[in-house]
Amino acid sequence: MSSSRRASVRRLSLSVSTVLAVGMLLLACGGDASPGAAGEDGSPAASSGGGGSSVADGGHASGADATGESNGGDSRDANGSGDESAGGPRDPGGGGDGSSGSQPTLPFATTAPQNSAADSMRRGLFPRMATPDTIRGLYVNRWAAIGSRMWQLADLAQRSEVNALVIDVKDDRGLMLYRSEVPLAREIGADTVQPMSDRRLAALLDTLRKRNIYPIARIVVVKDPLLAEHRESWAIRRRDDTTRAWLDRSGKPWLDPHQPGVWDYSVDIAREAVKLGFAEVQLDYVRFPDERRMAAETTYPLAAGRRRAQVIREMLGITRDSLRELGVPITADVFGLTGTDTTDMGIGQHWESFIDQVDVVLPMMYPSHYAPGTYGISNPNANPYTTIDRGLKDIIARTRGIEGAARVIPWYQDFTLGAPRYGAEQVRAQIQAGYDNGFPDWILWNPGSRYTTEALLSTGVRSRGAGTAVDSISVDSTELRAGSPDSLPVRRRQAGGG
Repeated sequence: MSSSRRASVRRLSLSVSTVLAVGMLLLACGGDASPGAAGEDGSPAASSGGGGSSVADGGHASGADATGESNGGDSRDANGSGDESAGGPRDPGGGGDGSSGSQPTLPFATTAPQNSAADSMRRGLFPRMATPDTIRGLYVNRWAAIGSRMWQLADLAQRSEVNALVIDVKDDRGLMLYRSEVPLAREIGADTVQPMSDRRLAALLDTLRKRNIYPIARIVVVKDPLLAEHRESWAIRRRDDTTRAWLDRSGKPWLDPHQPGVWDYSVDIAREAVKLGFAEVQLDYVRFPDERRMAAETTYPLAAGRRRAQVIREMLGITRDSLRELGVPITADVFGLTGTDTTDMGIGQHWESFIDQVDVVLPMMYPSHYAPGTYGISNPNANPYTTIDRGLKDIIARTRGIEGAARVIPWYQDFTLGAPRYGAEQVRAQIQAGYDNGFPDWILWNPGSRYTTEALLSTGVRSRGAGTAVDSISVDSTELRAGSPDSLPVRRRQAGGG
């Protein structure tokens, strides 16, 4: 070999060594390195069994496709139906509508080898964060969490009034965020679709703790088609043939809320999440499916004459009691209209029945999910302030006098579903309606985890008191008298860093 050839080989060897060294350094810092684990927007790369999901059937949907219909409540499901309203298409592509402004660039956005030696070790424990006096949060779907958007959202929280992130630990496809030690999760392969590496999970939770960002573990309970397919006896049964599972409009089975094993599984996942460093457990899809045909098509062997609302009440109470020793808040997402509708809406969610069974109740108060004419408003979606104002007043009245009633933290809409296009004005109108009714806490929902950065106040507000955010909004009093509260000109004061 010639001397020039040998020199070229040496240079190539040094280059490879440098690349490897840099890669090891990134891993040591908590980054990930498996290309294609997730798209830049948090959606899956080529599919290995579980693409993003998004809006429909009535819990929160996680992921990338945000299309569906609704009849009054939530935009959290994929495959085509909404939660509680009567609507139309949601944010196609995972919530691009309603997210404006540039996203910050973070140091690294990679994913770690899933079979690394680090993943064979148990994760270390982190000091658990105390619950903030006031929570202002954003939802992070599983695909966003395993992709680069996780770091972007953490940075956005650090720069704004946001102090909490609700992260999918188990989503509405039954998929886990990370490799789990819960036996049933491992048995059914819930943790095998692009799980977050142990190293990255440790880095994420440590980063959030150091930045004073409160990590909340979202766990979907009843809408888990993966578990329903592997534990067929736990699935809702067809009345005309009890050997077969009932299927929803998307052809997927649902778990039967009467089955204790369904809730035990969520309890085991919650215990693990808290052990790993999550500071709060948020249960979603704590209900029966919202399809009218269910009454005629389904049967429940364990019902024993109990009403749906009684079953949900009992199971929520048992779940909270089972997790009480963890010392963290146990919370539940519910349809926004449950604060107004005096029935159980056909899904087992009746306000007075569940409000004292968890520590926090989070009604999903998306204006786009309220039918025309609700509260006498011809188009609730175009009147976000008035819609939220009326809904919260009903919640106050329904909760008054109930001993042990939960704290209420509303979910607000940061996505577009029909006119008008949602932006900072519409998001702040919802938040302001909450403040005006004595609700300082809120969490924003966007199925693709893409948020309107202009709607969020700067960092200076986050460390101050609950009322500061209201004081930081400047509204022209002349325009206030002349126009509707739903079209208030929202401005940040110069002193607020905006």
